[in-house]
Amino acid sequence: MPRDAHPPTVPQPQLCLGLVRHARLRPRPHAFSYGMFYLRLPLRSMGLQDFPARLISRNRANVLSFRDSDHGDGTTPLLAWIDGLLRQHGVDDAAGEIWLQTMPRMFGYVFNPVSFWFCHRADGALRAVLCDVRNTFGERHLYLLDQGGPIAYGSELRASKIFHVSPFCKVEGQYRFRFLRNSEQGGERHLARVDYDDLDGPLLQTSLSGTARPLRDAAIAHALLRYPLMTLGVMARIHWQALRLWLRRVPFFSKPLPPQEKVSR
Repeated sequence: MPRDAHPPTVPQPQLCLGLVRHARLRPRPHAFSYGMFYLRLPLRSMGLQDFPARLISRNRANVLSFRDSDHGDGTTPLLAWIDGLLRQHGVDDAAGEIWLQTMPRMFGYVFNPVSFWFCHRADGALRAVLCDVRNTFGERHLYLLDQGGPIAYGSELRASKIFHVSPFCKVEGQYRFRFLRNSEQGGERHLARVDYDDLDGPLLQTSLSGTARPLRDAAIAHALLRYPLMTLGVMARIHWQALRLWLRRVPFFSKPLPPQEKVSR
Protein backbone atom coordinates (compact mmCIF):
# COMPACT_ATOMS: atom_id res chain seq x y z
CA MET A 1 0.00 0.00 0.00
CA PRO A 2 1.44 3.44 -0.89
CA ARG A 3 2.48 5.58 2.06
CA ASP A 4 -0.20 8.20 1.38
CA ALA A 5 -2.97 5.64 0.95
CA HIS A 6 -5.49 5.17 3.71
CA PRO A 7 -7.18 1.89 4.55
CA PRO A 8 -10.89 1.85 3.66
CA THR A 9 -13.20 2.98 6.44
CA VAL A 10 -15.22 0.13 7.88
CA PRO A 11 -18.90 1.13 8.14
CA GLN A 12 -20.11 1.45 11.73
CA PRO A 13 -23.60 1.23 13.27
CA GLN A 14 -25.40 4.56 13.31
CA LEU A 15 -28.07 6.28 15.38
CA CYS A 16 -30.25 8.77 13.50
CA LEU A 17 -32.22 11.55 15.13
CA GLY A 18 -35.03 12.34 12.77
CA LEU A 19 -38.55 13.43 11.95
CA VAL A 20 -41.60 11.66 10.54
CA ARG A 21 -44.02 13.70 8.44
CA HIS A 22 -47.41 12.58 7.17
CA ALA A 23 -50.01 14.47 5.14
CA ARG A 24 -53.40 13.31 3.82
CA LEU A 25 -54.62 15.40 0.91
CA ARG A 26 -58.30 14.37 0.77
CA PRO A 27 -61.19 14.09 1.45
CA ARG A 28 -60.27 15.85 4.70
CA PRO A 29 -56.77 17.39 4.71
CA HIS A 30 -54.88 16.07 7.71
CA ALA A 31 -51.19 16.39 8.62
CA PHE A 32 -48.85 15.72 11.52
CA SER A 33 -45.16 15.29 12.30
CA TYR A 34 -43.16 14.04 15.25
CA GLY A 35 -39.56 13.47 16.23
CA MET A 36 -38.00 10.05 16.64
CA PHE A 37 -34.76 8.12 16.34
CA TYR A 38 -33.79 4.95 14.52
CA LEU A 39 -30.84 2.70 13.73
CA ARG A 40 -28.85 2.18 10.54
CA LEU A 41 -26.87 -1.06 10.74
CA PRO A 42 -24.20 -2.22 8.23
CA LEU A 43 -24.96 -5.93 8.42
CA ARG A 44 -21.99 -7.23 6.42
CA SER A 45 -19.47 -5.18 8.37
CA MET A 46 -21.05 -6.05 11.71
CA GLY A 47 -21.32 -9.77 11.12
CA LEU A 48 -22.42 -11.27 14.44
CA GLN A 49 -20.79 -8.58 16.58
CA ASP A 50 -22.56 -6.74 19.38
CA PHE A 51 -22.71 -2.95 19.53
CA PRO A 52 -19.86 -0.68 20.71
CA ALA A 53 -22.06 0.89 23.41
CA ARG A 54 -23.36 -0.09 26.83
CA LEU A 55 -26.92 1.21 26.44
CA ILE A 56 -27.80 -1.05 23.51
CA SER A 57 -27.35 -4.80 23.05
CA ARG A 58 -27.81 -7.31 20.28
CA ASN A 59 -30.09 -10.23 21.13
CA ARG A 60 -29.95 -9.34 24.83
CA ALA A 61 -32.15 -7.25 27.11
CA ASN A 62 -31.05 -3.66 27.62
CA VAL A 63 -32.43 -0.13 27.56
CA LEU A 64 -32.25 -0.38 23.76
CA SER A 65 -31.87 -3.67 21.93
CA PHE A 66 -31.80 -5.10 18.45
CA ARG A 67 -33.04 -8.65 17.99
CA ASP A 68 -32.13 -10.46 14.80
CA SER A 69 -35.32 -12.52 15.14
CA ASP A 70 -37.43 -9.35 14.68
CA HIS A 71 -36.27 -9.25 11.06
CA GLY A 72 -35.87 -11.58 8.12
CA ASP A 73 -37.81 -14.80 8.64
CA GLY A 74 -37.07 -14.86 12.36
CA THR A 75 -34.71 -17.83 12.26
CA THR A 76 -32.28 -17.61 9.31
CA PRO A 77 -29.18 -15.41 9.88
CA LEU A 78 -29.98 -11.98 8.51
CA LEU A 79 -27.33 -11.87 5.79
CA ALA A 80 -28.20 -15.35 4.56
CA TRP A 81 -31.88 -14.39 4.51
CA ILE A 82 -31.54 -11.13 2.57
CA ASP A 83 -28.99 -12.58 0.13
CA GLY A 84 -31.28 -15.56 -0.52
CA LEU A 85 -34.33 -13.35 -1.04
CA LEU A 86 -32.47 -11.12 -3.49
CA ARG A 87 -31.18 -14.07 -5.49
CA GLN A 88 -34.64 -15.61 -5.55
CA HIS A 89 -35.93 -12.44 -7.21
CA GLY A 90 -33.11 -12.06 -9.72
CA VAL A 91 -30.84 -9.64 -7.85
CA ASP A 92 -27.50 -11.45 -7.84
CA ASP A 93 -25.06 -8.52 -7.79
CA ALA A 94 -25.77 -7.01 -4.34
CA ALA A 95 -22.52 -8.22 -2.77
CA GLY A 96 -21.75 -4.86 -1.15
CA GLU A 97 -22.93 -3.47 2.17
CA ILE A 98 -26.47 -4.15 3.39
CA TRP A 99 -27.75 -1.29 5.55
CA LEU A 100 -30.81 -2.13 7.66
CA GLN A 101 -32.72 0.97 8.76
CA THR A 102 -35.11 0.22 11.59
CA MET A 103 -36.19 1.21 15.10
CA PRO A 104 -34.69 -0.58 18.09
CA ARG A 105 -36.57 -2.20 20.91
CA MET A 106 -36.89 0.14 23.87
CA PHE A 107 -37.22 -1.62 27.23
CA GLY A 108 -38.12 -4.73 25.22
CA TYR A 109 -40.90 -3.24 23.05
CA VAL A 110 -40.97 -2.11 19.43
CA PHE A 111 -43.38 -1.74 16.55
CA ASN A 112 -41.79 -0.97 13.18
CA PRO A 113 -44.35 0.25 10.59
CA VAL A 114 -41.60 0.02 7.96
CA SER A 115 -37.94 -1.02 7.90
CA PHE A 116 -35.69 -0.47 4.90
CA TRP A 117 -32.94 -2.79 3.68
CA PHE A 118 -30.57 -0.81 1.44
CA CYS A 119 -28.67 -3.36 -0.66
CA HIS A 120 -25.50 -2.21 -2.44
CA ARG A 121 -23.26 -3.62 -5.13
CA ALA A 122 -19.58 -4.31 -4.49
CA ASP A 123 -18.72 -0.95 -6.11
CA GLY A 124 -20.92 0.87 -3.56
CA ALA A 125 -23.84 1.65 -5.88
CA LEU A 126 -27.32 1.14 -4.47
CA ARG A 127 -28.75 -1.95 -6.19
CA ALA A 128 -32.11 -2.65 -4.51
CA VAL A 129 -34.23 -1.57 -1.55
CA LEU A 130 -36.43 -3.96 0.40
CA CYS A 131 -39.30 -2.28 2.28
CA ASP A 132 -40.54 -4.41 5.18
CA VAL A 133 -44.05 -3.10 5.94
CA ARG A 134 -46.11 -4.16 8.96
CA ASN A 135 -49.61 -3.27 10.10
CA THR A 136 -51.20 -3.18 13.54
CA PHE A 137 -52.94 -6.52 12.88
CA GLY A 138 -49.64 -8.40 13.07
CA GLU A 139 -49.39 -8.84 9.30
CA ARG A 140 -46.38 -8.12 7.13
CA HIS A 141 -45.46 -7.63 3.48
CA LEU A 142 -42.20 -7.00 1.61
CA TYR A 143 -41.94 -4.60 -1.34
CA LEU A 144 -38.77 -5.15 -3.38
CA LEU A 145 -37.65 -2.05 -5.30
CA ASP A 146 -35.39 -3.07 -8.18
CA GLN A 147 -34.65 -1.39 -11.51
CA GLY A 148 -32.41 -4.13 -12.87
CA GLY A 149 -29.26 -2.09 -12.21
CA PRO A 150 -27.87 0.71 -10.03
CA ILE A 151 -30.43 2.99 -8.38
CA ALA A 152 -29.56 6.68 -8.37
CA TYR A 153 -30.37 8.48 -5.13
CA GLY A 154 -33.30 10.81 -5.75
CA SER A 155 -34.83 8.69 -8.50
CA GLU A 156 -38.46 7.61 -8.18
CA LEU A 157 -39.25 3.95 -7.57
CA ARG A 158 -42.75 2.50 -7.74
CA ALA A 159 -44.62 -0.48 -6.38
CA SER A 160 -48.29 -1.49 -6.62
CA LYS A 161 -50.06 -1.41 -3.27
CA ILE A 162 -51.34 -4.89 -2.41
CA PHE A 163 -51.11 -4.85 1.41
CA HIS A 164 -53.56 -3.31 3.89
CA VAL A 165 -52.02 -0.76 6.25
CA SER A 166 -54.65 1.85 7.13
CA PRO A 167 -58.43 1.35 7.37
CA PHE A 168 -58.77 4.79 5.79
CA CYS A 169 -57.18 3.71 2.49
CA LYS A 170 -58.27 1.10 -0.05
CA VAL A 171 -55.86 -1.56 -1.22
CA GLU A 172 -55.35 -0.13 -4.71
CA GLY A 173 -53.08 2.23 -6.58
CA GLN A 174 -49.34 2.52 -6.06
CA TYR A 175 -46.54 3.78 -3.84
CA ARG A 176 -43.87 6.18 -5.08
CA PHE A 177 -40.55 5.94 -3.23
CA ARG A 178 -37.61 8.33 -3.26
CA PHE A 179 -34.42 8.03 -1.20
CA LEU A 180 -31.89 10.81 -0.69
CA ARG A 181 -28.52 10.88 1.05
CA ASN A 182 -26.06 13.73 1.54
CA SER A 183 -23.25 14.72 3.87
CA GLU A 184 -23.52 17.81 6.03
CA GLN A 185 -21.85 19.24 9.09
CA GLY A 186 -22.73 17.03 12.03
CA GLY A 187 -23.29 13.82 10.09
CA GLU A 188 -24.77 12.14 7.05
CA ARG A 189 -28.40 13.03 6.36
CA HIS A 190 -30.93 10.55 5.01
CA LEU A 191 -34.43 10.98 3.63
CA ALA A 192 -36.95 8.29 2.72
CA ARG A 193 -40.09 9.62 1.05
CA VAL A 194 -43.08 7.38 0.40
CA ASP A 195 -46.12 8.85 -1.34
CA TYR A 196 -49.30 6.97 -2.07
CA ASP A 197 -51.64 7.43 -5.05
CA ASP A 198 -55.02 5.73 -5.16
CA LEU A 199 -57.05 5.46 -8.37
CA ASP A 200 -58.03 9.14 -8.10
CA GLY A 201 -54.46 10.44 -7.77
CA PRO A 202 -52.15 11.55 -4.93
CA LEU A 203 -53.62 10.81 -1.50
CA LEU A 204 -50.82 10.54 1.10
CA GLN A 205 -47.38 12.12 1.41
CA THR A 206 -45.02 10.68 4.03
CA SER A 207 -41.34 11.00 4.80
CA LEU A 208 -38.73 9.93 7.34
CA SER A 209 -35.61 12.05 7.62
CA GLY A 210 -32.68 11.89 10.00
CA THR A 211 -29.05 12.75 10.61
CA ALA A 212 -26.78 9.77 11.26
CA ARG A 213 -24.16 9.75 13.99
CA PRO A 214 -21.96 6.94 15.35
CA LEU A 215 -23.87 4.66 17.70
CA ARG A 216 -22.29 5.63 21.01
CA ASP A 217 -23.60 5.92 24.57
CA ALA A 218 -23.63 9.73 24.52
CA ALA A 219 -25.78 9.78 21.37
CA ILE A 220 -28.10 7.11 22.80
CA ALA A 221 -28.50 9.00 26.09
CA HIS A 222 -29.33 12.18 24.20
CA ALA A 223 -31.95 10.35 22.13
CA LEU A 224 -33.49 8.72 25.20
CA LEU A 225 -33.80 12.06 26.96
CA ARG A 226 -35.55 13.58 23.95
CA TYR A 227 -37.84 10.60 23.24
CA PRO A 228 -38.05 8.51 26.45
CA LEU A 229 -41.10 6.44 25.37
CA MET A 230 -40.63 6.49 21.61
CA THR A 231 -41.54 2.89 20.72
CA LEU A 232 -44.70 2.94 22.84
CA GLY A 233 -45.48 6.33 21.34
CA VAL A 234 -45.43 4.95 17.80
CA MET A 235 -48.38 2.66 18.46
CA ALA A 236 -50.20 5.30 20.52
CA ARG A 237 -49.84 7.90 17.75
CA ILE A 238 -51.13 5.48 15.11
CA HIS A 239 -54.34 4.93 17.06
CA TRP A 240 -54.70 8.61 18.00
CA GLN A 241 -54.43 9.74 14.38
CA ALA A 242 -56.88 7.01 13.34
CA LEU A 243 -59.36 8.29 15.92
CA ARG A 244 -59.00 11.83 14.59
CA LEU A 245 -59.71 10.64 11.04
CA TRP A 246 -62.72 8.64 12.20
CA LEU A 247 -64.14 11.65 14.09
CA ARG A 248 -63.76 13.71 10.91
CA ARG A 249 -65.79 11.07 9.04
CA VAL A 250 -63.06 10.02 6.65
CA PRO A 251 -64.36 6.88 4.85
CA PHE A 252 -63.45 3.65 6.63
CA PHE A 253 -62.64 0.40 4.81
CA SER A 254 -62.69 -3.10 6.31
CA LYS A 255 -59.46 -5.08 6.32
CA PRO A 256 -59.19 -7.49 3.38
CA LEU A 257 -57.32 -10.78 3.47
CA PRO A 258 -53.53 -10.31 3.26
CA PRO A 259 -51.84 -11.08 -0.08
CA GLN A 260 -50.71 -14.67 -0.57
CA GLU A 261 -47.28 -13.68 -1.85
CA LYS A 262 -44.86 -12.40 0.79
CA VAL A 263 -42.80 -10.31 -1.65
CA SER A 264 -44.02 -8.04 -4.46
CA ARG A 265 -42.40 -5.51 -6.77
